[in-house]
Amino acid sequence: MSQTVAIIDIGSNSIKVLVAARNTSGAVQELKSRTIDARISTGISQSEPQLSEAGMAAGLAAIQVLLADAAPFSPAKVVLVATSAVRDATNGAEFRARVLAATGHEIRILSGDEEANLIGRGLTCDPALAELKDFYVFDLGGGSLECLLFRDRRIAQAVSLQLGCVRLTEMFVKDAAAPLVQTESTALALHVRDELKRSGFRFPITAPAAVFAGGSMSTVRAIKGARHGLALEDTPAIIGTETLHHMLDEMAPLTLQERQAIPGLPAARADVFPAALVTMLTVADFAHIDRFHHSLHNLRWGLAAEALA
Repeated sequence: MSQTVAIIDIGSNSIKVLVAARNTSGAVQELKSRTIDARISTGISQSEPQLSEAGMAAGLAAIQVLLADAAPFSPAKVVLVATSAVRDATNGAEFRARVLAATGHEIRILSGDEEANLIGRGLTCDPALAELKDFYVFDLGGGSLECLLFRDRRIAQAVSLQLGCVRLTEMFVKDAAAPLVQTESTALALHVRDELKRSGFRFPITAPAAVFAGGSMSTVRAIKGARHGLALEDTPAIIGTETLHHMLDEMAPLTLQERQAIPGLPAARADVFPAALVTMLTVADFAHIDRFHHSLHNLRWGLAAEALA
């Protein structure tokens, strides 16, 4: 086993750690992972978004917990990165300064292009995807949606769009505690389609396989697993769009309190989950995709591979 690295990904909706090393065959191997729902991105849809005092406090607390989780592995490198929420916030520098003062670690702000490319690098670490040569990758977070196209396992296109589920919920859902209204769902879907058209990302006529990463698709898989008494990792990784349609039909009429009672759906994600489902279905429809391969090997894995290079 090679030296160990710890990656902390400060996302818009959750903060995650991956402790990893290269095994004897050279593959990146997970030693420890954990996710904390911190939602530092409240207000991200504003023209001049700011991290709230509560959001910064929750984010710092989560980072300190995850650093403590990594400490027993004595990582040779500790890498902290932030994406859309901190990148877009007018007071992102203040949050970075607080984290540095409290932990001694700098936060690296990833550009949208860096985030997309590192997600792509992470996906190539997934042994379950080893046979895929030409494929899409989509990663839906709280602040942004990353879209990539691989040709012969190399990135041919990559774009980061401001279509995260927290951002879109704030923009289109009047009351996230109430059932999702059809007019809100339609407006959200039209916005996603328009942004995909404007992005310049080209979808080939002959659709390759499609991989979906990020917390929203992990939640879909976790809900499916919970209904069959299975852990997420033991639940089939192929998710058809009919599953997403059925789940949206089920979730849309429910109140937030009712959604929070659904096994497998994290309570902290229940308010933005309907918007996430609409976004994923719109991407599938726009790209003529009928099923996704779900993978957990996304941004943190790409950063680990980079740190262990």
